[in-house]
Amino acid sequence: MPLLVNGVRVDLARPTGDMIRAHPCLEEKAKLLRSQPAQIVEPKGLLYVQQREFAVTTPKDGSVSVLGSDDATTCHIVVLRHTGSGATCLTHCDGSDTEAEVSLIMSSVKSFSNSTGCGRLEVHLVGGFNDDRQLSQKLTNQLLRAFDLQPEDVHLVTFCVTELNDREEQDIHFPIIYGIAVNVKTAEIFPATFPEKGPDEDLRSAHVLTGAPLTNIYDAKTEQLRIGPYFWGPFPHVDFWLEQDDAQILQNLSTSPLAEPPHFVSHIRSTLTFLKEHPFPSRSLFPDRKPRIYKKNEEGLWEQVCSDKI
Repeated sequence: MPLLVNGVRVDLARPTGDMIRAHPCLEEKAKLLRSQPAQIVEPKGLLYVQQREFAVTTPKDGSVSVLGSDDATTCHIVVLRHTGSGATCLTHCDGSDTEAEVSLIMSSVKSFSNSTGCGRLEVHLVGGFNDDRQLSQKLTNQLLRAFDLQPEDVHLVTFCVTELNDREEQDIHFPIIYGIAVNVKTAEIFPATFPEKGPDEDLRSAHVLTGAPLTNIYDAKTEQLRIGPYFWGPFPHVDFWLEQDDAQILQNLSTSPLAEPPHFVSHIRSTLTFLKEHPFPSRSLFPDRKPRIYKKNEEGLWEQVCSDKI
């Protein structure tokens, strides 16, 4: 039932530094991952997962071969995989409701693995750094505890988080790895960046900024990306925030202002503008209360399909 490293239960009563020293294989694996340059992952065959989203699929998927996410500062990216079925889930956690989120991704992977007699559940944790507010450390501890509480054995294979993902430059701390991808077919996990983060990037970001819970965005059985329907009311003080300069937005709307990627502010502005344009998505975006559905076309890119064709 517990969280295991090489068959030995992780002692969560002790600091994570003690855990790393007790299991040197974790530090070696993290070092290896950190040493790899980030690969640019093109949109073909990619399913990009935003903050507070998750997606699960299997090697049989004819549309999606790579799951990925980035822009994680204090956030952690979690990959959970069943070695028997190959069912793989990737999620981008920010500590909003970690225990419930871990239960959700466990259920999603198990739903593809129940008929598989062999294999085990393996988890890979990447992200965070030694931030001033210790939000990364808090999230690391939450994730370890949540996996340790699961009724099934979970094997911790990759642990490249917080102090193991930290670099220092002129007394300022930064994450080394901001994003990762997992190849669903081969199970390879690698540092990654993503030129394309769509479809519906602003809509999905708006869903997060308005306090959304962790959301499953993919139906592996139909190989469809399903966005929404999402509902929110007018975003508080949206005009005020759009009038602020970059420094104010960075300082007030980031958990780690000094460590954000360069496009953080432009991304937030774009999301706030979207929220201003769509104060009532039930009217402007989802009048029929149906999701926006996408499938991969012959070029391997997402293409919206009409719901009446499904």
